[in-house]
Amino acid sequence: MPRNAVLCKRYKSGALRQTPRLVHSPYLFMKPIEDALLYGILDLGYVPADSLESYAERMIHGGVDILQLRAKKASEEEIEDFARRIIPITESARVPLILNDYPELVPSVGAQGAHVGQDDFTVEDARWRAGRALANEVPPTIIGKSTHSLEQALEAAAHEADYLGFGPLFQTPTKLGRPAIGLEEIQRVHELVAKPIFCIGGIKRENLETVLNAGAKRVVIVSGILQASDIEGYCREVRSELARRLRPSDHR
Repeated sequence: MPRNAVLCKRYKSGALRQTPRLVHSPYLFMKPIEDALLYGILDLGYVPADSLESYAERMIHGGVDILQLRAKKASEEEIEDFARRIIPITESARVPLILNDYPELVPSVGAQGAHVGQDDFTVEDARWRAGRALANEVPPTIIGKSTHSLEQALEAAAHEADYLGFGPLFQTPTKLGRPAIGLEEIQRVHELVAKPIFCIGGIKRENLETVLNAGAKRVVIVSGILQASDIEGYCREVRSELARRLRPSDHR
């Protein structure tokens, strides 16, 4: 049975109608997405499940502004458990935690939002699934959307995605079978889309300058961070370079 059908069945049965986890702490208000420059992904394809907390702490200490939990081969129950383990770390640092593919888990674990791909939920559907039951008790949910072309980016922005992933710029083992889109449209997409855009796909410290020179303002780095011998130092160096290239008009 398709995943969407399974989720609809579970929702109707009440299995997904969980009470939102309310956060009563001084860290309720997270860093604004507009101020984020470095987006890190805690990818279980690279990170051992028993080391999630350690990786999350090192990435955040290094300056990651947003942290996404991605576990493509894990069950829904496992993802919920993973999220509950790292949410105290992200909350204390005021770093938004984003769930990949599972917007319906956002209320129960207390995450700040969800990220969906082109073949997943629409922005509207993801926002509804991730919606909070008690209005004004927690900040609005963040919904991000993967885009692979200028046309897709414009469509996602028109549907009010809070931020866009744009790529993959280079070939990457994280997205096998997905052709690289190159650097040519980076400048143009920033001119036409008034949403935070995070370039993604094969970006590492070694090619960061090339990506920034092409017009990127924000980046997602996956394997470069997770396979670094000094994760904290790697993040700090990348974040510093992004901040150094920042212009006042880039905060949008």
